[in-house]
Amino acid sequence: MNSAKVDALVAFYESLSEQSLAGFSEYYAEDAYFKDPFNEGHGLELIQRVFTHMFRQVAEPRFKVLERVVDENGAVLIWDFYYRVGSSGQGKDEVIRGASHLKFDAEGKVVWHRDYWDAAEELYAKLPVIGFFVRQLKRLMGS
Repeated sequence: MNSAKVDALVAFYESLSEQSLAGFSEYYAEDAYFKDPFNEGHGLELIQRVFTHMFRQVAEPRFKVLERVVDENGAVLIWDFYYRVGSSGQGKDEVIRGASHLKFDAEGKVVWHRDYWDAAEELYAKLPVIGFFVRQLKRLMGS
């Protein structure tokens, strides 16, 4: 894989905005596969819908890619996802730590995108009511 194409994709992620969502077609194949802890499916429309939903659910979402491993057919990106919660984004800053495993076609477009992050630790444990139970369960399990 051409590392310049991965660099361009990383720049796209790190500058992602609601206005730039149409740009996924520049980096993703039309029938690209996508999976994260909450979504799974094929196609640019699904991928754009997932990211549109992100902008509607949290304030000031942004990715920071910390590391990348690139080979001839794919890449792994280690990232932090920052966002704010609360009415009008006035809540506290939050972060989710995760990784994306990407595979590319001959043109350098993403055909397979799988996100890995721990929804229990990174999301549920931070929620007021559910978080209490998640933390108690983790304590009982010895984690």
